[in-house]
Amino acid sequence: MRRKARLNGLIALGVLLAATITSRAQTGKGEWPAYGADKASTKYSPLDQINKDNVRNLRIVWRQPATPLEVRKQGVQAPSPVNYVNTPLMVGGLLYMATGFGTVAALNPATGAVVWFDTPLQGEFSAPNRGLAYWAGGNDQRVIALVGRYLVAVNAKTGKRYSDFGEGGRVDLVKGYRRPADGFRWNSPPLVVRDVIVVGGLPGGAIDIVNDEQPARQEAPPGDVRGYDVRTGKLLWTFHTVPALGEFGYDTWLKESASYSGNTGIWGSISADEELGYVYLPVETPTGDYFGGSRPGNNLFAESILCLDAKTGKRIWHFQAVHHGLWDYDFTAPPVLLDITVDGRRIKAVAQVSKQAFTYVFDRVTGQPVWPIIERPAPPGDTPGEWYSPTQPIPTRPPAYDQQGMTIDDLIDFTPELRQRAIKVLSQYRYGPLFTPPSPGSDAPGGTRGTVLMPGTVGGANWNGAGADPETGMLYVPTVKLPVIIELVKSKNPQSNLPLVRRTASLDGSNLELGDGLPIVKPPYGSLVAIDLNKGEILWRAVNGNGPRDHPALKSLNLPPLGQPGRAATLVTRTLVFLGEGGRRSIARIPTWAGGKMFRAFDKQTGQVVSEIELPGGTTGAPMTYMMNGKQFIVVAVSWENVPSELVALALP
Repeated sequence: MRRKARLNGLIALGVLLAATITSRAQTGKGEWPAYGADKASTKYSPLDQINKDNVRNLRIVWRQPATPLEVRKQGVQAPSPVNYVNTPLMVGGLLYMATGFGTVAALNPATGAVVWFDTPLQGEFSAPNRGLAYWAGGNDQRVIALVGRYLVAVNAKTGKRYSDFGEGGRVDLVKGYRRPADGFRWNSPPLVVRDVIVVGGLPGGAIDIVNDEQPARQEAPPGDVRGYDVRTGKLLWTFHTVPALGEFGYDTWLKESASYSGNTGIWGSISADEELGYVYLPVETPTGDYFGGSRPGNNLFAESILCLDAKTGKRIWHFQAVHHGLWDYDFTAPPVLLDITVDGRRIKAVAQVSKQAFTYVFDRVTGQPVWPIIERPAPPGDTPGEWYSPTQPIPTRPPAYDQQGMTIDDLIDFTPELRQRAIKVLSQYRYGPLFTPPSPGSDAPGGTRGTVLMPGTVGGANWNGAGADPETGMLYVPTVKLPVIIELVKSKNPQSNLPLVRRTASLDGSNLELGDGLPIVKPPYGSLVAIDLNKGEILWRAVNGNGPRDHPALKSLNLPPLGQPGRAATLVTRTLVFLGEGGRRSIARIPTWAGGKMFRAFDKQTGQVVSEIELPGGTTGAPMTYMMNGKQFIVVAVSWENVPSELVALALP
């Protein structure tokens, strides 16, 4: 019996290793089988047909609207998303996209022509997701998608749904929460690990950003993480990101606040190590992003990186980066998995970039920090009824990749007049080091109109995350510099019971600017930063885009590029890093001048721009690449004002 058990164990290990090798081989042979190229979320491909010598010759070779013409011909009203964030997959000779309906369509990778599409059923319309998941088991190949409140599986070759998956071919994700939910939302992709579909998201009733006009309540459904069988859609496990009574972490929610507090979900993308069978999840802020007096305590597992066993949903390890979050510094970027060498020791690592501009690096097996992360005293606050953590964890390496905190020395000095205007604006607010708490406004003499958060709620890094080169241990982080203002006020909504919320005017007019829209902090406002994870050091920083250099107050100064603070994602290849400037339409909390249509190739070693091409719109999805018929293609989603959102494919002539 022991010999048989050992043989079965070896067979199982062989299957897992084969799955891991197959995933790497797929990207190696020119496919793109996962949202981030692989389950490690590296956004890396070793393809090099497009390289430093010829990248300037890239041309647009095909375009496909977010809702293809063939779908519109079915007589269904065709949506045209204003912020198309999808990144396709390419496996087995087909390119899989999420349409404007949120359903799946398969394209010919060489031409962009539709091969098949999944027509939405009644009640399934949703905004398009950022990505899809792909799974293969023997002769069974499936594309997994989130369509509104439903999880669906379609045959990768035919586009037909599996009638035995869930109930009538779909799983209703509203069902199964421990507290009543009236909906479900998550526009990041699910991930399949060891035949388990891992799903994050938030139940209906959860509100991300509460302001003085919304019904801001301390009670909300928590964003539990769930695992489903990839073949049947059966619910296998649920992990409580807000612990239930008796569970680990419950005591970090004082006064039994875990019994009613919510959110704390996964709205970013997730990653996994198929060989270990572990899934890595970035967790968001709890109910009340900027006021936490109703949830005293450190509030596990909020604003943490969470490692679970994909088969069972059991916690392996966790790390909380923000205790008792008050800054909307939730983890939104997918954790990046790669192996690094530190002081001669090979480490299976996971790197988590953050809004607060830290890179948290751990041994992904044990959860031990690669470099010390030290609890430092946090700035005090004085908001009535608030609970404050006395310390916050600060990584010693790598250094922060963008500005943290605010001082008068950080203000623009293009001209003496502009500097004086900037000083006057800053004097209206509280400001200080990282983790300076939000505050109420005051009309009293010497009072302020809230607190400056730096980095702001967009980051640093955001959902677009980082790319990496697993062969060298380099991490490439798009980062923005956008300080914001948080002013706490009493709610105007009679249904609210949170004592304090963010002032509504701060949602769109929150960036720290002069009256004419010019940022008051020094540039760059958008950068690409290369971090050597073997040493924990920043290798180079490159400014991405012109930014507001053509602003009327700056136009005559002949300034260098100032950087675009758009939400853009990297694509890493053997010699290049590609990065757009981000979209502009219907993207909250970025300046009206942010984003741009340029798509650039940077030299991986130096950060110098090798080439750039203007696209029909700003890059709103993460770019991807693949080989088809001996030609390398790069495909990226774009959106812009008065231009239909679409996929654009680039290739050499």
